[in-house]
Amino acid sequence: MRAHIITIGDEILIGQIVDTNSAFIAKELDKIGVEVYQISSISDNKQHILDSLESAEKTADLVILTGGLGPTKDDITKHTLCEYFDDTLVEDKAVLEHIENLFKHHVNRPILPANRSQALVPSKASVLKNTYGTAPGMWITSGDTVFISMPGVPFEMMAIMTEEIIPRIQREFNRPFIVHRTLQTYGVGESEIAAIIKDWENNLPPSIKLAYLPALGKVRLRLSTKGADKAILDKDLDDQIALLNLLIGDIIVGYDDGESIEHMVGNLLVKNEKTLAVAESCTGGRIAAAITAIPGVSSYFKGGMVTYATHSKVELLKIDQALIDKHSVVSGEVAEAMAEAVRNWYKADFAVSTTGNAGPSKGDSDAEVGTVFIGIATPTHVFSVKYNMGNHRERVVSKTVYKAFELLQKEILKN
Repeated sequence: MRAHIITIGDEILIGQIVDTNSAFIAKELDKIGVEVYQISSISDNKQHILDSLESAEKTADLVILTGGLGPTKDDITKHTLCEYFDDTLVEDKAVLEHIENLFKHHVNRPILPANRSQALVPSKASVLKNTYGTAPGMWITSGDTVFISMPGVPFEMMAIMTEEIIPRIQREFNRPFIVHRTLQTYGVGESEIAAIIKDWENNLPPSIKLAYLPALGKVRLRLSTKGADKAILDKDLDDQIALLNLLIGDIIVGYDDGESIEHMVGNLLVKNEKTLAVAESCTGGRIAAAITAIPGVSSYFKGGMVTYATHSKVELLKIDQALIDKHSVVSGEVAEAMAEAVRNWYKADFAVSTTGNAGPSKGDSDAEVGTVFIGIATPTHVFSVKYNMGNHRERVVSKTVYKAFELLQKEILKN
């Protein structure tokens, strides 16, 4: 079963908002064995919508639209659907009652005619309840193709998708299983991994697809397959992953469906009942921000310091000025002193520190732009590693954050 997702709105095309709806819809469809064939973003223009509907109908079994269902004149999706299906709008009493209840209990203003017009739907459509908003979703079957229209407000769309659309697709259509396995690797680039696993990749069964998903400091390898028997699919993927482990097991740090390395580090800390502190310079708090974006981290994250300037390292972390004068503020010796100092300050089991030159200027050190030292302090020892992260400031910072988590993960696993 093939799907074509169409998001409607000039605000997407001019970059005013990011289209997160398509990603959510695609992920939900993939879970139930619906293949997303195409994703399109189009303008609030009647002819553009009509052309997109016609094109999608030729290639997809399921066409899902979001956007253009509001109460204002620029919301034209319903009227355009009526034109496409030679239909008219009729008032749905259940939708009108829902709108009136929403205004009565949750909206502190009078209901306007434009709000009541939200209860008008194409006569050929079956209504999909929108629990949180006034614009209902609509399901229209035309020949062998199902057209679904939803509001563009993300939390309204998500509720309609999970409560109405997914269950109905599962009831009404036979679908294959689509199975993905994603491996996270750290520390080795995409081209180097490809060279190592070349023979394995060339011998993959035609039914299994491999995708490389590179990012700063990491590469995710996604294996995908589909078929009628999930047990067979699972075994096929398990067999291939076992072969991959023989080739690159030393750089595989986890198996996930999008789980970040900071999640994995956190899980290790919780599992081992250990705690963590951070002292950051060139990363400017990005490590701490990544950690604290995860709910529940107070069980293992003691805290951190952003000692960006040299004097703050001296005053807050009590780094010896003589050490800085001798080795430079961007050095392994200072990184190690920072890590040990913050570990002691917070009485943590592990600590990580960063000091470096992210650019574009050299700052308080003569170290070349891109030079970074990451320090790790553990219950038994402290060490540092030197890196050259390139000359792009954002790249330097991001790669340093990923590398810091990679070093932490390896060290926690040892202890």
